Amino acid sequence: MASPAPEDLVVTRATLQDWPVISGWAAEEGWNPGLSDGPAFFAQDPDGFFLGRVDGDPVSAISVVHHGTDYAFLGCYLVRPELRGRGHGLATWKTALAHAGTRTIGLDGVVAQQDNYRRSGFELAHRTVRFSGPASRTAAPSDVRPAGPADLEAVTAYDALCHPAARPRFLAHWLTTPGHRAVVRGSGTGITGYGVLRPARDGLRIGPLFADTAEDARALFAALTAGVEGRQVSVDVPETNRAGIALAEDAGLTPSFETARMYTGPVRPHARERIFGVTTLELG
Repeated sequence: MASPAPEDLVVTRATLQDWPVISGWAAEEGWNPGLSDGPAFFAQDPDGFFLGRVDGDPVSAISVVHHGTDYAFLGCYLVRPELRGRGHGLATWKTALAHAGTRTIGLDGVVAQQDNYRRSGFELAHRTVRFSGPASRTAAPSDVRPAGPADLEAVTAYDALCHPAARPRFLAHWLTTPGHRAVVRGSGTGITGYGVLRPARDGLRIGPLFADTAEDARALFAALTAGVEGRQVSVDVPETNRAGIALAEDAGLTPSFETARMYTGPVRPHARERIFGVTTLELG
């Protein structure tokens, strides 16, 4: 798949070997990607990542990743700063969006791009606020435990309640990637929430943090941050979840970044009130 564009820009599918370029640009924009995000991202949809090149050099990127037959998520929309304003971003955008087909597309848009997204048919659902700060001293509650292989089915089912589509391939990597700390509350199929902590370019990121109640979320948060006192921690909280904002504030975290969750159309009903922290701004 290739598409010519301004200044001989050629847009093709990116591979996992291209991920360091994309994640490096994201880090320069302050998005703070996880150190090991790539394999899990590509496991969800290996055909959903795109790079624009001029004379073989990468200049633009975007991802439009399938999350089932009715939903896709757009992220990693980047153009090298010195090459902006030349049409590279729009050409890359148009090529990649065709990959979504008839699916509703979601994204978490940075403030500077939100008007452009509206002109492309995206409508605001809610703001998402990144809360960051040094982790306080916590202890893992006795009823929160590490997620193991036997929990994958239950966690995948729980995740599907909180997300617009099921994503088992992604979770199989996300829960088991070395360096990721995944925890659940409850037992067997009766879990009441789960969360993941992962190392990022700058500190640690929590995502997702999905829970039945604020009490469950606080217990999971305590388990995720146990033993990392003083290290920088970030969690991206939907503004609509007031209990999630209160949890972040009570943990001593403060707003550092915001995006807008936007969709091109309807998404299936899901338990938005259980989303105390989104998984990632790149994959929803």
